[in-house]
Formats: sequence, C-alpha cells, structure tokens
Amino acid sequence: MSEKEKEALQEEEINKEEITADEENAEATTPTEEEPQEEHDPLEAAQEEIGKLKDQLLRTMAEFDNYKKRTIKEKTELILNGGESAIKALLPVLDDFERAIVDPNDDAAAIKEGMELIFKKFIGALEGLGVKKIDTQDKDFDVDFHEAIAMVPGVDDDKKGKVIDCVQTGYTMNDKVIRHAKVAVGQ
Repeated sequence: MSEKEKEALQEEEINKEEITADEENAEATTPTEEEPQEEHDPLEAAQEEIGKLKDQLLRTMAEFDNYKKRTIKEKTELILNGGESAIKALLPVLDDFERAIVDPNDDAAAIKEGMELIFKKFIGALEGLGVKKIDTQDKDFDVDFHEAIAMVPGVDDDKKGKVIDCVQTGYTMNDKVIRHAKVAVGQ
C-alpha cells in the first residue's frame, strides 16, 4: 500500500468514527421507545381550550343569573317597603290627629290653632320627604307645572297668560311633578 492509500484509509476510519459518534449523540438526544416524546396534538390542545372556555362561560352565566335574581329580589323589596319611610314620617301627624279628636275642648279658637299646628307639622313631614308645593301666585302659565281648567277673558294686558287663580295646589317630589296645579289663566 502506498502512502496515499494509507492516508485515505485512516481518513475513512476517522470519518466513520465521527459518524458513529454523531449517531450515538443523536440517539442520546432523540427519545427512544422507553422515553415517549411529548407530542402536541393541535386537536387535543384546541379541545382542552374549548373545555376551559365552556367552563368559564358556564360560571359567568351562573354569576349573571345570580345577579339577576338578587337585583329582582332587591327591587321587589324596595317596591314593597319603599313607602316605609314616608309612613314613618307621617305617623306623628296621625298621632296628633288622634289626640285632637279625643280632646274634650270645645273652644273653636283652640281647635283651629291645634289644626294649624298639625297642618304645619304635616307640611314639614312632606318637605322632609322631598315634596314641595308648586308656587302659582302671579306666575306665568307653564304647562310643565300647571293644568289650565279655566280661561278668564277680559283681564288686563299684564295678566294675560298668567295664573289668575289656583283651584287645586300642585306638588313636586324631588323636582318631579307628582300633581299639576289646576289653575285659571288670564286670556
């Protein structure tokens, strides 16, 4: 064998050793049948995500259903017991009326004075609940607050379109009209 042939054989053996070493390294890093490779199946991952989202949706729907039931219950209680504060504010006025009825006093002036005191207490209780009288004295007719039940012809020019007389008092509660004032208007 020539020198070149010996060198070629040595080079082949070195290459075979490198290839064998690379294969051994590759086998060490690649999983064998004993070590199962983690496979990410996109279908399984999607189904798992769908399961999580379904669970989240069901929980959210249950929370919303509970919220609806709770608010309906609170609203019902508010409607049923909403007048409780109004009644509590008016009960002292009722007590005063009961005492006035059983009072044996026949003095008309004393009875009138007692009625005026009860009336003032009643107005105070209503104001405490946010009820206010609609002022009509020398006011311009306003359809938002007044209801015209009569037109008075032949009035002075300065009285035209103004409230001449209030037949029934109107009231607002928290700036909302609860009863329009019934008025006569100058024409």
